[in-house]
Amino acid sequence: MSEQQLILEIGMGADVHGGDMTKAALRAVSDAIRHSSMSVFATWKVPNRMRIEVTIACPDPDAVDKAAVAAALPYGTVEVICQQGGLTDTGMGGTADTTLAVAGVRAFLDTERSPFRLRE
Repeated sequence: MSEQQLILEIGMGADVHGGDMTKAALRAVSDAIRHSSMSVFATWKVPNRMRIEVTIACPDPDAVDKAAVAAALPYGTVEVICQQGGLTDTGMGGTADTTLAVAGVRAFLDTERSPFRLRE
């Protein structure tokens, strides 16, 4: 297999009131993919051949609904990895606390099965 990483985008998302890790993660993924146009996949008619790896860093990684995060990506096979990170701003107290999540979205493609080749 000749899988190559073609895209890496970073995003940040917040749940301003409530500490909802999934909401913050979804906003981080949305932020990341809005910064990128994956036109190479559509141009070569291979968007479903992408393998997408999403890494979410947030204060409570076990509270992230990985299936909901994976469903936020429109194409490809998606793997979601959650780890400790992000930020909780407890300055306001209770439901006014803010939770921040960071997302790294990487897209890979097996270039042996694609109509183009990457230069070495």
